[in-house]
Amino acid sequence: MKIAFQMDPIGPININGDSTFRLAEEAQARGYELFYYTPDRLAFDEGRVTARGWPLTVQRVQGDHFRLGAEQTVDLSTFDVVWLRQDPPFDMFYITTTHILQRLSPGTLVANDPFWVRNYPEKLLILDFPQLMPPTAIARDLATIRAFRARHGDVILKPLYGNGGAGVFHLPESDRNLASLHEMFTGFSREPLIVQKYLPAVSKGDKRVILVDGDPIGAINRVPATGETRSNMHVGGRAEKVELTARDREICATIGPLLREKGQIFVGIDVIGDYLTEINVTSPTGLQELERFDGTNGAGLIWDAIEARRR
Repeated sequence: MKIAFQMDPIGPININGDSTFRLAEEAQARGYELFYYTPDRLAFDEGRVTARGWPLTVQRVQGDHFRLGAEQTVDLSTFDVVWLRQDPPFDMFYITTTHILQRLSPGTLVANDPFWVRNYPEKLLILDFPQLMPPTAIARDLATIRAFRARHGDVILKPLYGNGGAGVFHLPESDRNLASLHEMFTGFSREPLIVQKYLPAVSKGDKRVILVDGDPIGAINRVPATGETRSNMHVGGRAEKVELTARDREICATIGPLLREKGQIFVGIDVIGDYLTEINVTSPTGLQELERFDGTNGAGLIWDAIEARRR
């Protein structure tokens, strides 16, 4: 198969943690032909969806982990699979790429399906499953957020389309900074905020469960650093081996059919205690950590699922 990766610049990535690198490595091992480009090089050009990038080979040598062929402009409809793998922010630039890539269907498989990536951003898809999520409000209006906090006391406040733990605040009932934080966020962004009841179980970890075509293949636990609320590995969280619980499997059984139906092949959900807090479809991570802890070749299972869909 011919595979194109739409991703952030490949040079600075951590080859021991980056899931896109692991997907490329597994694809190369299967004999697929790889092409790489950054999202700013995607275009709709007189009826064609094109990308300006490079043939790609990868190797597991940090600092010398990729080779590029001659730069060329390609018609992405000639590829079997295009991976939508750039990281958020989930802004209008990101959304525009989903509109362009959507035009490759049905001849080229885009993973994850860009139509549903656009309509199912991480913190909004969970609204379809109120029985699984903690008490949550999404609002820009300060009075609404204050009323939610008055009902629940200890809360987490974060930008609706943020990622990697950026801008996440734990506001205990005694904290007096809510209005200031609201003023700061709304001063530079037009997006709403999301506020959720604080879950004390986060001190034991924020579990990342990986699903492939709707089925769970394993999980890792992300434990906050000392003095931190956030467990994201971008901000110092520590990955630990963990098993799937009966509750984790119940959550996956509830959401899995929808993910499969909507072409969300590689998904990472976040579970704190018994609650689902996010369904990550834009650029989920965790493949390499899962492989180290459990020996599960998640990249291989993802390519198996893609091959089945192509057939």
